[in-house]
Amino acid sequence: MLDPTGRVIMVSGANRGIGRAVTRLLHKKGYSISAAARDAEALASDLGDLAGDRLLCARYDAADRASHSAWVEATAERFGRIDGLVNNAGASNSFSIEHGDEADLDALWAINFKGPLFMTRACLPHLKASGSGRIVNLSSLSGKRIRNDNIAYGATKFAMMALNQATRRAGWDHGVRATVVCPGFVETDLTSEVTKVSRDEMIAPGDLAELICTVIALPNTAAIAELLVNCRLEDTL
Repeated sequence: MLDPTGRVIMVSGANRGIGRAVTRLLHKKGYSISAAARDAEALASDLGDLAGDRLLCARYDAADRASHSAWVEATAERFGRIDGLVNNAGASNSFSIEHGDEADLDALWAINFKGPLFMTRACLPHLKASGSGRIVNLSSLSGKRIRNDNIAYGATKFAMMALNQATRRAGWDHGVRATVVCPGFVETDLTSEVTKVSRDEMIAPGDLAELICTVIALPNTAAIAELLVNCRLEDTL
């Protein structure tokens, strides 16, 4: 396993749910963390108990390209290196084949696919320089099969699978390893209106964070391409 000492991991969407759990666990394990969300001040307040030399809180809006480069530059300036990126920020809506405005479709493409794509592009030179760079892309089991009407969400998560495969090719010879994580229902605000599975049957964000931290710590010789995480039996998985 890689020693976390001195390694710098960027986490988007660090203000809630999976992103918050990953940020806190990585910090606890000894990593330096560059955490980001749309409201950097609120994020800094939420993570106030972690404040210190190993934490940077920054603004990141997946739909605002300028915030991508600004976050990467601030991270590199603060820590002098970047060793990992967790593309966690994401959104959902009810756009379907039969209903929904095109603006809703465009919004999900901007947040769920173009955001991670251009963050990967911005970080890749730093991750290559690391020699053991890590990228974790948060997709979903909805990126493996379609079981509801939310075609925009599913399509962006299928696209995340393609992004992960392309990232593995782009960075492999330089020690960059990319893993896509595909959970079922996770107990976050994104699933607050789900009724088909009770809250106590869903994946706990902390448990998913443990898996993500393990992936980040694995050596170059033990790379995991896809990690599927179920909270209920899936016939096709």
